[in-house]
Amino acid sequence: MGTWLFEPGHTAAMFRARHMMVTYVRGHFKNVSGSLVFDPENPAQSSADVAIDAAAIWTGQPQRDAHLRSADFLDVENHPRITFKGNQVEVAGARDYTLTGALMIRGVSREVELNVRFLGEWLTPWWEEEEGKWIDKGPRVRAGFVAHTRINRHDFGVSWNDVVAKGGVVVGKTIDITIDAEAILDGPDDGAREAKPI
Repeated sequence: MGTWLFEPGHTAAMFRARHMMVTYVRGHFKNVSGSLVFDPENPAQSSADVAIDAAAIWTGQPQRDAHLRSADFLDVENHPRITFKGNQVEVAGARDYTLTGALMIRGVSREVELNVRFLGEWLTPWWEEEEGKWIDKGPRVRAGFVAHTRINRHDFGVSWNDVVAKGGVVVGKTIDITIDAEAILDGPDDGAREAKPI
């Protein structure tokens, strides 16, 4: 089993929530870090350990972002990280898996299922800066994944709301989450891996 490190510059967690009963507000977190134990030949033994900087939430509207950081929602002053740790994997297809683990938001942990698709792996350059110049220190093996889940935000104590006409609410309780992840195989490639795109 290989250990893979998430590449923060190319990994993001995105979410959407119903707004004012008629549309969706979307946002994302870019500062996602962590590791993955994964072998495409033996995916059932996989595990993931992920951390998200909750204060880095971005929806494109500064006042709304500040409200989402406040105690009404994520309470980032007291709970600066969102985490996920999972090691229960059910193989659902050649490249599709269900990963079950503990998602912690606002200090509350709940079991969730991530529907994960393995997008493939490839030998790629690996650029590092030295004395003001970018030098290719590769090749390194990269792998891609996309995961989806749906949660009830009230289960995590994220329960602020207000009402609108006819019994409607400002913010829906259901949150759809998508994670796009790019991971780098930890350690040098032994030259034996075969490129496997989607």
